[in-house]
Amino acid sequence: MNYSELIKEAFVARKSSYAPYSHFHVGAALLTSDGKVYRGCNIESASHTPSCCAERTAFFKAVSSDERNFKAIAIVAAAADTPEDEYEYTAPCGVCRQIMAEFCDLDDFEVILAKNEEEYKIYSVNELLPLSFTGKDME
Repeated sequence: MNYSELIKEAFVARKSSYAPYSHFHVGAALLTSDGKVYRGCNIESASHTPSCCAERTAFFKAVSSDERNFKAIAIVAAAADTPEDEYEYTAPCGVCRQIMAEFCDLDDFEVILAKNEEEYKIYSVNELLPLSFTGKDME
């Protein structure tokens, strides 16, 4: 799967977003090493604490389906009324970066931040979360 197709999947996931409080809709598409895609959207709650980001939703769906090998994730986000041609790059929050550090290779996993299918930036988890705390620190 190429990046353009993965970004399309993130836009599809964004349509399922439940964001009645922030009105900031996020979609993520997580690509496994064997080519499967798990979509995730942000899901808010009035009390905020139980809310879940799109990236974690995608990871939790994949991990709960016994997936453990991941290649990339595409992320798209914007306020509800933002036209798709006006999207900006939106990076994952710290909690989502920590989940990526838990399940992905810090240097090889690709985090794709996209405005659209042609405009995107790619980062490693190490670039987004330097000096991350991982299972190795627990040894």
